Amino acid sequence: KVAVNTAAVARPELLSELAERFGSQCVVLSIDARRRGDGPGEGWEVVTHGGRRATGWDALEWIERGVGLGAGEILLTSIDSDGMQGGYDLELVEAAAGAVEVPIIASGGAGTVDHLAQALSAGAAAVLAASIFHQGTYTVAEVKERLAELGFPMRREAA
Repeated sequence: KVAVNTAAVARPELLSELAERFGSQCVVLSIDARRRGDGPGEGWEVVTHGGRRATGWDALEWIERGVGLGAGEILLTSIDSDGMQGGYDLELVEAAAGAVEVPIIASGGAGTVDHLAQALSAGAAAVLAASIFHQGTYTVAEVKERLAELGFPMRREAA
C-alpha cells in the first residue's frame, strides 16, 4: 500500500496516477482533519504539516474528491484528538464513513479498548492506535482479545 497526505493536497492528480499504476486498493489517502469551531455540525478542515498548516479545504469534500481520484482507503486522523487518549472524534468517523464506500481507518484519540470499539461501531473499518501501545497500557494481543469478545471480527495470531 501507498499512503499519501501532503503530497496529494499539493497535487491531487497524484492519487489518480498511483491508482492507475498500483490499483485503488493500494492507495491510502491520509487526511489530518481539524474541527471548525467548538460545536458539532461545523465541519472539519484539512490541515497539513502535523496540523500546522490550514488548507481551507473541507475534510469531507476532500475525502469524496480523493476517492473519486482513486483512493481506495482513507486514513483519517482527528488532529484535535490525536495523542489525547480521550477517544476518537466519532462525529468525524460517522460523517466520513457515510460519505464514501471505501474503508475508513480512524486515527487520533485512542485511550481505551472501548474507544476502539466505539470507532468501529461508528463506521470505521479499522482503527489506528499508538499511545496505548507505546505507553504499555495494552498489548496488541489484549486489544484483539477484547475486541473479539465484543463481537468485532479479529484476525488472531497463530498459536
